[in-house]
Amino acid sequence: MTIPPETGTVESLPADTIAVNAKKNHSADGRPRDNNDPRNKQRQGNHQGQPRRDRRDVHGWVVLDKPIGMTSTQAVAVAKRLFQAKRAGHAGTLDPLASGGLPIALGEATKTVPFVMDGRKRYRFTVTWGAERDTDDTEGRVVHTSESRPDVEAIRALLPQFTGRIEQTPPRYSAIKIQGERAYDLARDGEVVELQPRPVEIHELTLVDQPDADHSVFEAECGKGTYVRALARDMGRILGCYGHISALRRTLVGPFTENDMIPLEQLEALCNRAASGEGNLADALLPVETALDDIPALAVTRADAARLHRGQAVLLRGRDAPQSSGTVYVTVAGRLLALAEIGNGELIPKRVFNLTGLTASSGRNERD
Repeated sequence: MTIPPETGTVESLPADTIAVNAKKNHSADGRPRDNNDPRNKQRQGNHQGQPRRDRRDVHGWVVLDKPIGMTSTQAVAVAKRLFQAKRAGHAGTLDPLASGGLPIALGEATKTVPFVMDGRKRYRFTVTWGAERDTDDTEGRVVHTSESRPDVEAIRALLPQFTGRIEQTPPRYSAIKIQGERAYDLARDGEVVELQPRPVEIHELTLVDQPDADHSVFEAECGKGTYVRALARDMGRILGCYGHISALRRTLVGPFTENDMIPLEQLEALCNRAASGEGNLADALLPVETALDDIPALAVTRADAARLHRGQAVLLRGRDAPQSSGTVYVTVAGRLLALAEIGNGELIPKRVFNLTGLTASSGRNERD
């Protein structure tokens, strides 16, 4: 049975039984749960009367170097468990087939997720020529084949067509909704899925290696909403040889690079050492404001900070008052306080942060 990349499934039983089983046997992204899913273990422990571990306030970013085979939802669950965090989320789904950067927001960092989601992403990926699959990657069923193979010159000549602002049709197995239903659910049920092209931005697309006639390795830097799987599909069609993704790694997400990534084994080891008193969990965190690298910072006095913290606007006066308008992040005594808008001579708070609890080590404020 084909499993779509990173999202969705629906499973003849009475409707109420189906609903219960769907919740019990499938993850939030729709994929069948596996016995190693940490959420299952937590549920089993609760059913056996074992006490739930106390959750705590943890604020910051963990950029997991996600291993192949793990869904983004599972990765967030693991990080949340390791930190015993009350809240967690991720900034940009990464397919189970893919490895690389998955920024996980803990606590108040979840308020900054949109700023990472809107940032650029960079991928290194391998396309296998000669076969198109219905999922546009190795998980899917072969739907077209060809004996033709492209040469390097033909591939390089094609790349400008996929650079800049282009129209791209998302994969059939994607989370896009069609009349309220996820495309991957409809596709898995055998329905014909017709998705409309939409504009995406591809800032750079480069052929970096051609190990043999069947495989080409690319790097792409692109904006929000771009499907790398669709790039492989469309290039294969134009080249007349068909193609699909056979390897994919994300190397950049917004402000987070490979230098920020931490492998799952290393994160688990650090958390285990911290639990035994031999380490500090804060060492694994990046500050909440790391996600706000592209936004101007504005320092305020403690008196103004108190007003902003209550949700009240602050008048901007004097020679040092900023002349620009737009979004800023506000600090007091070097500590993140709020996201705010400058307009009409006022500083208006939009998101106030409460960073009481575990935060990133002071040394991690200066990134490598």
